[in-house]
Amino acid sequence: MKYTELVRPEILKQPVYEPGKPIEYVAREYGLDPDNILKLASNENPLGASPLGIEAAHSALAQSHLYPDGGCYALRHKLAERFSLQPEQFVIGNGSNEIMVLLCHALLRPGDEAVMGAQSFIAFKLSVLLAGATPVEVPMPDMRHDLEAMADAVTEKTRMVYLPSPNNPTGDTHSQEAIECLIERLPDNVVFLFDEAYAEYLEVAPDLRPLIEKGHKVVCCRTFSKIYGLAAFRLGYAYGSAELMGLLNRIRQPFNVNAIGQAAALAALDDKDHVARSRKVNQQGQAQLTELFKRLGLDFVPSEANFLLLRVRNGKDAFEVLQKHGIIVRPLGGYGLSDWVRVTVGTELENARLGQCLEQIAQGPEAPVFFHQTTAQ
Repeated sequence: MKYTELVRPEILKQPVYEPGKPIEYVAREYGLDPDNILKLASNENPLGASPLGIEAAHSALAQSHLYPDGGCYALRHKLAERFSLQPEQFVIGNGSNEIMVLLCHALLRPGDEAVMGAQSFIAFKLSVLLAGATPVEVPMPDMRHDLEAMADAVTEKTRMVYLPSPNNPTGDTHSQEAIECLIERLPDNVVFLFDEAYAEYLEVAPDLRPLIEKGHKVVCCRTFSKIYGLAAFRLGYAYGSAELMGLLNRIRQPFNVNAIGQAAALAALDDKDHVARSRKVNQQGQAQLTELFKRLGLDFVPSEANFLLLRVRNGKDAFEVLQKHGIIVRPLGGYGLSDWVRVTVGTELENARLGQCLEQIAQGPEAPVFFHQTTAQ
């Protein structure tokens, strides 16, 4: 008997998440110096990790022989102070993705449905499928979540509704009022998951804590991977009602978050200078790339996160061409966006290098992969 005959049927249908291509892979494949490869594929902070976080992580290494605090006591209390909530209202995960999987395991059964945008963060869909439930993907005109259509898609089978703001990969955001209107329309047996992975890049982010306090079934997820630059530590968190967070803590694995990551996250929360500098560099980079794409006549989707969605002739081919030039971006075929790539906002020098590369491509034989015209405008 084969293993495929032993596993749950859902596993055989489960799509595989494709992460951004690592620098080392591209270096080996094309014979390039890894130090000269520019990675603009995974929305990582181009300034690197929070210096305070790295310093704390180094200090914590001395205690590596000890198991971590399985309850993340210090981190939950620090977050509770930051958000004016109770420690019991937080759960800490191995990245916010783990929490999304836990929510699906806790809330979804085969036959249940979860509503999301057709180009929402793909981890939503993967988590729902893994639980044996059905993702209901609502079309996104102009690369934006249609909140009215999402509310209309809710049926008696719906158990979860997902909304990221800003969304990866489209970068769209929604006002506090619009989000509240959507939540108010949801039945009491539907849980609303609000993904705030890029919230720190916004000048003013929506605040759903008042709705949680009123008893609405709202869960908010955040991460230390983006503006704090701690992606390698895999650390995220969710906040919501103490009742639901307690249920999630029942089913998460013991010691799911390592001690080094906990120490780094605790310190990073105090690194206001790094957060402010990262936001400023991102705003400047957004303006730099916007001017570049307009000058080259490339269509793109404006974003309030740390990336831009760029339209090309063929996303997979554009991805391959840029790799040969030592630049990694993200093709989006898995999102049904075969003629788009996602470009992370880099530093001024990194953005300039991308621009020089695109200008060079525009004048050469590879131009048809990117441009409808063979010369830059």
